[in-house]
Amino acid sequence: MSAAELTPPEAARWAARAGLPLPAERHAAAAATANHIHSVVAVLRELDFGDTPPASAYRAGEEQHDAAV
Repeated sequence: MSAAELTPPEAARWAARAGLPLPAERHAAAAATANHIHSVVAVLRELDFGDTPPASAYRAGEEQHDAAV
């Protein structure tokens, strides 16, 4: 998908291609939803997580509690 917003006919075409044919009244809603998801993912891609370990590295109950301030 390009940076341009998805149009309702394109959303219908992509849905049909994925085996999910949409009724005509759902094309605009599907396009709006896809565009919203795309905008959220675009923001997430811009985040710099640096040295943040993956969630699988976290072990609940093993964290060290340090009361020093």
